[in-house]
Amino acid sequence: MSTPDVTVTVIVYNDAERLVRAVDSVRRQTHANLEIVISDDHSTDSTPEVARRLAARDPRVRHLRLEHNSGGCSAPRNRALEIARAPYLMFLDSDDELPGNAVELLLRAHRARDIDFAMGAVQRIRVDNGRRSTWMPHLVAERRTLDGIEADPRLFFEHLSTSKMYARAFLDRHDLRFPEGIHYEDQLFSAQAYCLAKSFTIIPEPVYRWYVAPFAASESASLSNQRHKLANVRDRIHVQHLIDAFLAESGHESLREDKDYKFLKHDFRMYAGDLPYRDEEWLSSFADLVTPYLDTLAPGAFTRLPRAERVVVQLIRDRRLADARLAARGLGHGVAPRQVTTDGDGRTYWGAEVPQSDRSRRELDLSELELDTCPFPGAQFRHEITELTPGRGACVDLTVRTYDPALRLPVGPHRATLLITPGRRRLQVPFRLSPVRPGVFEGHVRLDLAAARLPLQGFAGIRHPVLRLEHQGLSHTGLLLAPLTFPTSTTHVPHHRLTLEPEGHGPGRLQIRWHPVGPTARIIRPLAHHLANPRVKNAARLLASALK
Repeated sequence: MSTPDVTVTVIVYNDAERLVRAVDSVRRQTHANLEIVISDDHSTDSTPEVARRLAARDPRVRHLRLEHNSGGCSAPRNRALEIARAPYLMFLDSDDELPGNAVELLLRAHRARDIDFAMGAVQRIRVDNGRRSTWMPHLVAERRTLDGIEADPRLFFEHLSTSKMYARAFLDRHDLRFPEGIHYEDQLFSAQAYCLAKSFTIIPEPVYRWYVAPFAASESASLSNQRHKLANVRDRIHVQHLIDAFLAESGHESLREDKDYKFLKHDFRMYAGDLPYRDEEWLSSFADLVTPYLDTLAPGAFTRLPRAERVVVQLIRDRRLADARLAARGLGHGVAPRQVTTDGDGRTYWGAEVPQSDRSRRELDLSELELDTCPFPGAQFRHEITELTPGRGACVDLTVRTYDPALRLPVGPHRATLLITPGRRRLQVPFRLSPVRPGVFEGHVRLDLAAARLPLQGFAGIRHPVLRLEHQGLSHTGLLLAPLTFPTSTTHVPHHRLTLEPEGHGPGRLQIRWHPVGPTARIIRPLAHHLANPRVKNAARLLASALK
């Protein structure tokens, strides 16, 4: 057989169902002179039989089966690398796939100039709703060739090994292989590749399709979605130590602050969003694991974080765990603390007391947010549902408490509106917030979801109510937090099944789900979808023009 231009390794373990899709995406590549190595990490399902059938169907496919299960991605990739025959290498996971011209595009970048690897955009596809987005789009927005990671240290955030095509000579020259026996091996491998490469090219076109199941059951969730396991925390911190050691040993210590910022902004941030859902024991163990590593990070990395994220980090370091859970709700959505404290110098701090240490005062200082003077539409409030009682039909009675820590609202009752928009039509439910004590207001509202005007073709989707305040002719719309757990209830409104449930992730809002039923689901929606097809619309326009 002639030497292939590219070897694409497809690693697999007990994934017979999706392996065919992954391999077929490589077989259909516009650049056909390639080989496909299916590297099976000793699967116990029908994966070996499927792999053998794929190899029998196409001579470019080879099947490699490890003698023992390694429990990770590194060993199957490394074993395949040993037998790969091409001068350029790519890696694909069995639950993902390659766009049709991925190999052609990356190989063209290599042939255009002498580079160590080429990388492109990663398209993330949510398996639960089909939504597509680009992973780290700002890093792959334009074609460019960099002479080392120092030219753009932000690339530490793009740590996927699967979005790249490597020159075999580059990997062999540095003996660069995937570290075995650890998780999050991509982070270490990619950090090493970035630092060791003399030059690499970035192209803006998609070269990888990453299928993401963010809310998969724990037993089937990907490693990155197993953040509820403390072992997962240990694994992430362990690989960070390995990266730190590599940076020091390889003479790249100047990149440490950028790498530390990436850890805080990406890795720690993923756990921070989950903190409201963790119990006291888990939070205590998490603080024990992460605090010693946080103490090693470059001080400049903390200052680059948004203030709300700095607050959560510091509350964990101070072991104010209940406060950390409160601060973590609504991260990124401008949710205020329940209370702030001002010292004698006029500095404003998160929480009910002035922090004791210099570091805590620095990190928990909210003065820069100008909570008491910023324009009202951008002010920070905290809206919480404290009681939730399903009523008759599609009604739900809510008790809503609003915290105004900067005392922006004058004493007295205030008009508020609950807003929810299924489809394009907004349901508005006005109610009154009455003062409980300075900075705290409470009100009661009945939300009748049967009053929501749904589109003729029905509405299938999820919505979360928000709360709007009005003051001196200005309005402010903010997130409405709900109890993290409450019984799910299901009812019916015309042509729909309606479900009220806790969000179960993220901020923890009241989640309302519409699901069309009956003729709306069977007839009207498929017809509306067909009529919305651009070809049908164009044909209708042509017909209308002809009849004029």
